[in-house]
Amino acid sequence: MATNLALDDKLIMQVQKVGHHKTKREAVTAALKEYIAHKKQLVVKKLFGTIDFDNDYAYKKARNR
Repeated sequence: MATNLALDDKLIMQVQKVGHHKTKREAVTAALKEYIAHKKQLVVKKLFGTIDFDNDYAYKKARNR
């Protein structure tokens, strides 16, 4: 899918340099993947302290199913 975007060239160059990316496309793709991962981590982070754990749960036993 071809897309034309007006991106800050200095910003792209920094991403390429810091991430050791050879192309602008590679740099933008990596940045978008990291952004998505970060947003998903924030959702998981909100769950901390809201889930009750069963101390008697035998996780090793569950592996042998």
